[in-house]
Amino acid sequence: MATNLGHNEKRALDEMRRIYTGTVVDHALHPRNFGSLTDADGFAGVTSAGGDTIRMWLRVKDDWIAGAFFWADACAATIASLSMVSELVKGKTVTEALMVSQQDVPEALGGLPEGNVHCALQAVGVLREALKDYHAMKKEPWKKTYRQY
Repeated sequence: MATNLGHNEKRALDEMRRIYTGTVVDHALHPRNFGSLTDADGFAGVTSAGGDTIRMWLRVKDDWIAGAFFWADACAATIASLSMVSELVKGKTVTEALMVSQQDVPEALGGLPEGNVHCALQAVGVLREALKDYHAMKKEPWKKTYRQY
């Protein structure tokens, strides 16, 4: 992969590898479950004070997370955190997904620099908002018809 990169791209990749674990770099460059989902069972979109925009869509079947997808205009650590969260919750019950914590994300990523720990908080926060939306839509499913992503 690195052989086709220009000088600036190689320097940026080398810098990423110096700062982040291999798992963070992998999830940032090859995010799992990146993309949107039509007719989602749960959705949340958040723009942070720092300007990161993140969205998460959930597919839930019989209270089990069948899929979690995200989109982000954010830094590498936030993308990696969202990617990891989407992997952590797949196959879990909604209740188990609610128990995914801010500490679980950096642990699964092999660590995050202190200055990027808030990225895990953002990822877990948008997950919780999407789960809250799932519960709201479950109570009033007709509202799903009017949802705009």
